[in-house]
Amino acid sequence: MTATTMRAIRQEVLGGPEVLHATEVERPTPRANQVLIRVRAAGVNPIDLKHRAAGMLLGAPPFVLGWDVSGTVEETGFGVSALVPGDEVFGMLPFPYGNGGYAEYAVAPARLLVPRPAGLSHAEAAALPMVSLTAWQALVETAGLRSGQRVLVHAAAGGVGHVAVQLAKAYGAHVIGTASTAKHAFLRGLGADEVIDYRETDFTEAVKDVDVVLDTLGEDCTERSLRVLRPGGIVVSILPIESPAVYREADRLGVRVTWMLVDADRAVLRAVAELAESGTLRPAIAGTFPFTEAAEAHRRAETGRTTGKLVLLMD
Repeated sequence: MTATTMRAIRQEVLGGPEVLHATEVERPTPRANQVLIRVRAAGVNPIDLKHRAAGMLLGAPPFVLGWDVSGTVEETGFGVSALVPGDEVFGMLPFPYGNGGYAEYAVAPARLLVPRPAGLSHAEAAALPMVSLTAWQALVETAGLRSGQRVLVHAAAGGVGHVAVQLAKAYGAHVIGTASTAKHAFLRGLGADEVIDYRETDFTEAVKDVDVVLDTLGEDCTERSLRVLRPGGIVVSILPIESPAVYREADRLGVRVTWMLVDADRAVLRAVAELAESGTLRPAIAGTFPFTEAAEAHRRAETGRTTGKLVLLMD
């Protein structure tokens, strides 16, 4: 490695975790209003796995995955005034086309980053951006969550889910979560009021009069979730809804359904940082992996049994 290069986890083809490999690439240079971050930790998200396997919004490789980072400002671009080298920051690189977090260095717009909360390690900070932005934008901005409402969170022990539970509780909601029985104690520890084992109980029979459903699963879960809403309630999915029949069923039932794609937002991330600083919101780390073991982290993520988040640590 030289002063103009860095190590990164790159892929040349689409496929399984084995396509991820450590290599030396050119180190990016910050442009106007950008900063260069020395990455200390990078979060692993389900969307990373999907892009690795299918290209999705990024198209064909080669590319470096990763959007969640925590680290230190190494260099500032022209016009940056709010950050200086040495500042510890965290954030989500612009999604989807700002990927590049699985590397020793990454560039990001300065105004999408916020100071790392003193109470969070780099691993914990890197676990937060995408899932917390997703939960906030789904519950607060899209659904208009209010105190006293009933909220159902699917896959509540997962990355987005466990943050959504904490966020909804912070807003004064009554929170119901679906998860396997083994994860119920974890969810109650986060504040969940009710927990349902989706493998033993049909949630459409166990839950009713819900104001907001956060659907992290998609497919038939979206349409089934419509049945538990009170009139005027809303299902917000974080996966595309491709069937027109879902919208027709929502109209018939007098409820609403929509889906959303997460977007970087400094103001929301500041609010998340404040919740983390106060102890109201804490990311659960399911496991950490050395940077060079990104493939193993993806294999672990693909089991679908993680509680919370997986994080890559730079050495």
